[in-house]
Order: sequence, then C-alpha cells, then structure tokens
Amino acid sequence: MARPWDGIIGDEEIRVYDAAGFGRPSGLGSRPALLIIDVQYRTTGTESRPFWEAVKEFPTSCGDVAWTAVNKIEPILGLFREKGWPVLYPHVAPKKKFDGGRLAAKVPSIMTIPEKGYEFVAEIAPNDGDVLLPKRHPSAFFGTALVSYLVDLGVDTLVVTGCTTSGCVRSSVVDAFAYNFRVAVPEDAVYDRSFTSHAVNLFDMSEKYADVMPSADLLNQLSAIPAYHSESA
Repeated sequence: MARPWDGIIGDEEIRVYDAAGFGRPSGLGSRPALLIIDVQYRTTGTESRPFWEAVKEFPTSCGDVAWTAVNKIEPILGLFREKGWPVLYPHVAPKKKFDGGRLAAKVPSIMTIPEKGYEFVAEIAPNDGDVLLPKRHPSAFFGTALVSYLVDLGVDTLVVTGCTTSGCVRSSVVDAFAYNFRVAVPEDAVYDRSFTSHAVNLFDMSEKYADVMPSADLLNQLSAIPAYHSESA
C-alpha cells in the first residue's frame, strides 16, 4: 500500500525504526471522539484553489490540499454524527492586539486575518452540542480544558483531523499520547502547506504516537465499534 512518505523516507531509515520496534499499531478503544483542528477558511480558503491562488485570499491558506482533506473529514464526521459520538473543534479565535506573543512575531499575517477567515468550513461545521475549544497554541491540550471534556465524556480514543499536519495536528497527537489516549490519524484527512512536512510528520507519528492510516481503513474500524452514551449525557 502506498503511503504519503514513500520516496521521502528511505528504506534504510524505515529498517532502522523497525529494528527498534517502532510502528506497532495500538488499535482503537471503545469510546472514540473526533478532533477537527483549525478547519477554518483561513486555512482552506472559501473554495478550492491552487496554493498560489489561495494565498491571495488568506495568506495562511494551505491551498487545494485543504479541500481534499475536508472531503475526507466529511464522511468521518458523518459516522460520528450517526453514532452519537463526541466531536470537538479546537480552533483559533479572532486575534486581538493582546494575542500577539511569539506566534505573531514568527507569522505576522496571523494578526490581520479578516473575520471570515475564522469561520468554520460549512461542510464540516459544528452542530449544537459539539465542543468548541478556542486555543492560542499549537496543541489542542495546551492551556485548554480539553482533557476535562474528554474525561467527562469517558473517551479513550482520539481521531485527529485537520490542520496543519506538522503543527497543530502533530502537537495535539503527541500530547494525546502523553495523556495515554489511543490516537488515530487518517492520513488523507489532515493537511499542510508543505507536502514534505506533511509526509515526514505522518511517518513520525505513525512510528511513535498514533495509528496512521487512510480514512477508508479508519472508517471500517470505527464502523465496527458499537455506539455508546457519553458519561456526561
């Protein structure tokens, strides 16, 4: 099966990881929740466009790869809706002057995004009852109440989707692993403005922190899990 990192991570490097025993699947638990991270128009654009066209609308857009991922998130979200499982939206709220900090120093354009850029992409937007989780830093866990929500909901597995693979997705996956959650990343339902960063970080997460697989395979595994009622229901 072709993987996103084929041709980037060499066979010898893969053998090195295999020799150390990395990359074994941990499997899904019985109580999954879905994270949809930063899928806002500021990262996708209001429609699918090639990268250099997309950044004319929002400088922080990732281009048409974002919409490819949105199309893969949609059926995953549909299954979670059908099963009545928790869906959480870690996202960046509109920036105020006091939000500057180190990120603004590194990426000044983040401070001048129009309000439209902060809207959730309509095709996978939140419903009533979903958890909206504003964040200021890459990890959905850092400085937020995410762990408290997950404990209240009785969650044991996180399905992590969204943007960017090398930034907020990876940071959230590493922290989820550190909190001892099972983690799954559908490799075609996350996106990044850099294909190389996307591929390398998917490989690294698959070896150390998460079960990384195509969304079709993940949907098959999720479909086999019975619906459950959250602890806070």
